Amino acid sequence: MKARDISQTQFFEQLTGDEDSRLCKDISEAACNEQPRNFLLHLLAALGNKMADEMSNARLVLPWLMGTIGAPIWMIGLLVPIREAGALLPQMFVAGMMRARPVRKWFWVIGGALQALAALGLGLLALGGSGVLGGALVLLALTVLATARGISSIATKDVLGKTIAKGRRGTLMGWSGSIAGAMTLAVGGILMLFEDRPGGPALAILMAVAAAGWTLNAVCAARIGEEPGAVEGGDNAWHAMRDGLRMLRSDSTLLQFNLTRALLLSSALALPYVVILGQRNDGKGGLEGLGILVVVSGLAGMLASPLWGKRSDASSRRVMRDGAIGAATSCLLAAAVSWWSAEGQYGIWLYALVYALLVIAHAGIRLGRKTYIVDMSHSDNRALYVALSNTLTGALMLVFGAMVGALAQWLDAAGLLVVLAAIALTGAAVAQRLPEVTSPA
Repeated sequence: MKARDISQTQFFEQLTGDEDSRLCKDISEAACNEQPRNFLLHLLAALGNKMADEMSNARLVLPWLMGTIGAPIWMIGLLVPIREAGALLPQMFVAGMMRARPVRKWFWVIGGALQALAALGLGLLALGGSGVLGGALVLLALTVLATARGISSIATKDVLGKTIAKGRRGTLMGWSGSIAGAMTLAVGGILMLFEDRPGGPALAILMAVAAAGWTLNAVCAARIGEEPGAVEGGDNAWHAMRDGLRMLRSDSTLLQFNLTRALLLSSALALPYVVILGQRNDGKGGLEGLGILVVVSGLAGMLASPLWGKRSDASSRRVMRDGAIGAATSCLLAAAVSWWSAEGQYGIWLYALVYALLVIAHAGIRLGRKTYIVDMSHSDNRALYVALSNTLTGALMLVFGAMVGALAQWLDAAGLLVVLAAIALTGAAVAQRLPEVTSPA
């Protein structure tokens, strides 16, 4: 064995806590032998992806870009729906094409490359875009970026299932989440250096870094050792949709999982409302308070994700349940702090603490449902299961988001958080009834 192979194996065993990296479940012997190297490549790809995601955050950086170029306010409101739903809705159609290909990592590569090109386009718009036309072009670039993100997402999970054994996937995603937290921390530190909203050149630099991150993601994906898989069932997009809906009707576990996932969208929708409350009660004012929230979010994600990952390998169902309970508790705490009118220089720190707790809970929900969907499926239907679940979630996010937005017209942010807490608790109850699918190594 080469020295590089030995170091990769040792690195893999240290991260996973395994004494023998050659013991694998549900992947071939050849894939098992490649697992330490592939594990490292997955992590490096996650590093590039998470760095790029933070640099082009639709809740943070892109609104600043739109404001810098003078885009209309109604366009700014379209950023998050396009980013999230645009990444999820096309996946059902991509799955049909992917199932017809024995090697799926090239879909991942294409998705990463397209995201890099879209980020470069956003950087150019930060330097030269203006007004309605500039805003429309930003939304167009974001649509390309979100669609490419959806392609990469489904391919990543399918390749993960073929190259990393059951019992180690949650650990890998946990360390990936830790990387995401570190990237958030770095971006938050940068933001705190700005006394005012960054101008076009600073935003262009952030977009260039995002493009570099997605380039790294694509390069690592191309180097992953993936064995050809089954192609039975490969079909066109409409047939894939038909097959997916048939699976949803016949597989009660899949249906129950998607119901749970829909209810747990409440944790994602609650995050910006905690930020709104923090901004209203920020004694510091300006960007510094937002930087504090971003840094606290990064620390929370970095510390929590590996722990959730280990627990997901033991029981991803319980992780979703516990994450939902944590999200509900965080929402109620934020509402209580608001009703107690915490203001002044310490107000932002109270909301930052609650925000950190909600980020921790949300990380558990994300890791739990990602591990659950991969473990409940197998190599022949994994891509379709993931695509179907993501497509349904994308559609529900648009509907759910519109309903929450309409409700916000009648309730303030604190009242809305109480409603979202009740939905999260309902999700916890449904998650508790899910069957176990995890089988530790």
